Amino acid sequence: MSLEDKFKKACQQLRDFTKRPPEADLLELYALYKQANEGDVNKPKPNDAESKKKWDAWSGKKGINKDAAKQAYVNKINSIAGTYT
Repeated sequence: MSLEDKFKKACQQLRDFTKRPPEADLLELYALYKQANEGDVNKPKPNDAESKKKWDAWSGKKGINKDAAKQAYVNKINSIAGTYT
């Protein structure tokens, strides 16, 4: 299975979770997803608190190439899937 296929499968697994993971895990997944799809953060830091958390998480992944971010996303999903499905 290609990395792209594994990534798509992991994205679907997240949508299929029956329990909500903690905010820290969701922010990590958000940041990896954005890095995998868009690369380094490319928007100015927002003003509202929730958006700032997401922006900070994504900004923390700066410099990670898209394939490495996809693999990290897959690994994260695999590590928590048993707890939330």
